Amino acid sequence: MDVLPPFHRAALLLDMDGTLIDLAATPDAVVVPVGLPVALGTLRDALGGALAIVTGRPIETVDRLFGDAPGAVAGEHGGAIRHHRGGSIERPDLPVPPAVWLEEAETLVRAFPGALLERKARGFALHYRQAQEARDVFRTALTELIGASSGFQLHPAHMLWEVRPIGADKGSAVMALMREAPFAGRLPVFIGDDVTDEDGMRACRKLGGAGYRVDEVFLDPAGVRSWVGRSAELGCWGPLP
Repeated sequence: MDVLPPFHRAALLLDMDGTLIDLAATPDAVVVPVGLPVALGTLRDALGGALAIVTGRPIETVDRLFGDAPGAVAGEHGGAIRHHRGGSIERPDLPVPPAVWLEEAETLVRAFPGALLERKARGFALHYRQAQEARDVFRTALTELIGASSGFQLHPAHMLWEVRPIGADKGSAVMALMREAPFAGRLPVFIGDDVTDEDGMRACRKLGGAGYRVDEVFLDPAGVRSWVGRSAELGCWGPLP
């Protein structure tokens, strides 16, 4: 297992859904446990501001759920980045999916009651948690929809398929965050729960830091929250489970 870098030299980068908060039946149904934003804010201050949430969700969603608890946010898999609290949102030059793709996605969702279309600034996701018979249909349809496009890729995640532009992933998000204060010069630690987070873990290791999967180290989001809370209380890393 990776070794945590010294606390005073570290930066903490956290996935959101399935890592900090429990997954829910729909994206809008997630719940932020009482006390978590305060613990994150305390840990952020102890790390000199170098704590970020790195997620596939829009930054606006993170703000609604967590307020100013994280020091920075990378949303949409790096398609939108805010380097510090109160800062402006930067967007790399990435393509927007054609309108016809979204029209087709809406048609697909209507064919499967319970399925959901999640729109993002540079892409979209089809959720099938409540329509699991749609899994393979969505994958096939989206693969054909993208076709030979050189600008987009199809990615799996928790009970969803996501279409997003090439060049937007959690590895690029980590690299962008780590180039600027208060993250620059620190050793990053990434915690995430699925395949989309592995890019972020690899980027952190490349920079001399560490990466941890929730299921392998913390068991579940409750374990992550317990560790975050303990680290906030101590003002240094709490012991890993």
